[in-house]
Amino acid sequence: MENLAPALDAPVDYGVTAEVRAPQNLYALKDKDTFIVADQFGDIAGQGDGLFHNDTRILSFYRLSLGGRAPSLLSAAVAHDNVFFTCNGTNQALPYPGERMGPPGVLHIERKRFLWGERMYERIRCVNYSRDTVLLPMTIEFDADFRDMFEVRGTHRAKRGTKGPPHVDGRRVAYSYIGLDGVERSSFICFSDAPYRIGPHKAEFMFTLQAEGVTELYIEVGVIDGHAPSRERFRDAAARARWDMRARRRHGARLNSSGRLFNEWLGKSRSDLALLTTRMETGPYPYAGIPWFSTAFGRDAIITAWQILWFEPSLAKGVLRYLAAHQAQERSTFRDSAPGKIMHETRKGEMPALGEVPFGRYYGGVDTTPLFVALAGAYQERTGDDKLIDELWPALEKAMHWIEHDGDSDGDGLIDYARGQDSGLSNQGWKDSEDSVFHTDGRYPSGPIALVEVQGYAFAAYRGMARLAERRGEVGQATIWREKADRLREKVESLFWMDDRGYYGIAVDGQGQLCRTLSSNPGHLLFCGLVSPERARKVTDQLLSASFNSGWGLRTLATGEARFNPISYHNGSVWPHDTALCVMGLSRYGERDGVVKLTSALFETASRMQMRLPELFCGFPRSPGEPPVAYPVACLPQAWAAGSVFMMLQACLGISIDANRGEIVLVDPRLPIGIDRLKIEHLRVGDETVDLTFERQGERVSVHADGGVPLAIRSKPTWS
Repeated sequence: MENLAPALDAPVDYGVTAEVRAPQNLYALKDKDTFIVADQFGDIAGQGDGLFHNDTRILSFYRLSLGGRAPSLLSAAVAHDNVFFTCNGTNQALPYPGERMGPPGVLHIERKRFLWGERMYERIRCVNYSRDTVLLPMTIEFDADFRDMFEVRGTHRAKRGTKGPPHVDGRRVAYSYIGLDGVERSSFICFSDAPYRIGPHKAEFMFTLQAEGVTELYIEVGVIDGHAPSRERFRDAAARARWDMRARRRHGARLNSSGRLFNEWLGKSRSDLALLTTRMETGPYPYAGIPWFSTAFGRDAIITAWQILWFEPSLAKGVLRYLAAHQAQERSTFRDSAPGKIMHETRKGEMPALGEVPFGRYYGGVDTTPLFVALAGAYQERTGDDKLIDELWPALEKAMHWIEHDGDSDGDGLIDYARGQDSGLSNQGWKDSEDSVFHTDGRYPSGPIALVEVQGYAFAAYRGMARLAERRGEVGQATIWREKADRLREKVESLFWMDDRGYYGIAVDGQGQLCRTLSSNPGHLLFCGLVSPERARKVTDQLLSASFNSGWGLRTLATGEARFNPISYHNGSVWPHDTALCVMGLSRYGERDGVVKLTSALFETASRMQMRLPELFCGFPRSPGEPPVAYPVACLPQAWAAGSVFMMLQACLGISIDANRGEIVLVDPRLPIGIDRLKIEHLRVGDETVDLTFERQGERVSVHADGGVPLAIRSKPTWS
């Protein structure tokens, strides 16, 4: 995912600071294509904060003060199910009647907020715990700048549309903006009580609270004008929001362990996935992450769906159908598209609509197309759903045509990339920042560039399509794709392997030279099953060494390599999804102890980050008594970070499901450190369901199945 966090010189609007605020100090909520990011007070005042709708910021400043001062913070949290944000605060000194100043700490100020119907609902509740009457002057400041998400992220625009004058009407302020695309965008801020004074950017209230008195103010913000806020509207919308979230979390098997904190990690991760998942016409689809990537991404959604495929396959179905529906039909160097290619990213804001950036629907991901095909193969094996494969078959064939032709731009048999125009991404694998691919002396390679992990994805695509074609009776075509997979394997082994380093290089450049850099990318080759067991053992040893393993997770780049920087986006940081894919690869080749230890490392990371893994964190080595170091502008929550725990758990259990054969395969199952019992309930295999119980018994883990699905328990994996 491209590193387009806000630049420090991004435009500053009314009341907005130039501060880039750490994600751990921000709180996010989402509903469909609307999300909010605010600080622990519930205020919107930082550079990337805001209430956004369709990639446009409709609330850019929002701050509460009491008597001209911010409340004192007591606590702030998002509920475990991600529906409510709650801030608890208390007052600083306030005036008493008769011009006396009352003591601080006598009022409880609660701000409770949620999103529903793409609208923000907030209740500010004030309780007077003193024995005296308190005058409560409350001020709420606000503004809407209607900046496109890419502006918020730091992209300069030479010209903007026209912002109309604010319209103030008693309990309401309305903002409007007509973009250069001719679209009028609106924002309405409405109050339940009439302020004693209201202006374009400020509403002032004066409440009188008797001893033990309570007062409540309701606020709504949205893109359409609505009814006046009220307690009844707040309660009704809150009930609907909570019911909807519960419904989204109920899909798939239920997982429960003997560890309370481990269960919290599982539960929070599942809530994050539910929060980020948006219902499309084609089915559920996980948006990538908040705030920078709250939209449909191809690569991220495929990997997220794959992470939970083993116990919840319906997400993969929604992802596959959506991406097939948005498959490229034409060539465009601006959008890096070609017929059959699978989408990288889509946006709904003004700048993409005008073509100021290519991301309205952008195809500049070299790996998304083979991942799409590979996921389809994995989905069919997991579910036996031939009907969906029949529906997707034309899209799958077009994707394979792109892999076999356009994907290999120079005819050397490798899948490669080179962006069409300077406005596109210079690197088009998952590490898509400009400095993420290089030679050992730090030089950037010339294009087209063939990344090592992308060849693994293509290998998995060929193998998956061969299996699907056989099921459809297309034996000849199946043979062709299987032979192409074998040839690609031979080419990777001959071009990417470094005998002297016992590892694979990250890429082959346009001159045929290998970038001999040690990166985490070859771990994805293990996930795809391309490499031989002998070389897999050497890759495993490297990944488990201190040069990659920070103690909290796997670094994206080994220490000592050129451009290594533990604070970088892709050159030494730790990405949970990357660690999970590597760990799944290790498990595929029989590594067990390292899989368990890395799972525990990510669990311990989550336990120090409020049970929620961010998009990435810094790759500093673990030190006794010190927590992992946060990356300053990571997305939180992030879909494939949330999904990582489930792939790590699958790797520990050694579990795979073959619905075509109607069986569950377990290879030397293990439990995470500190977990003595794990139960999986209502795991569906074809038309049957089964409950599995894993229990630690000394040095081994026993498995009990309750249901009509047979288990095949093996001591070692098979490789082909």
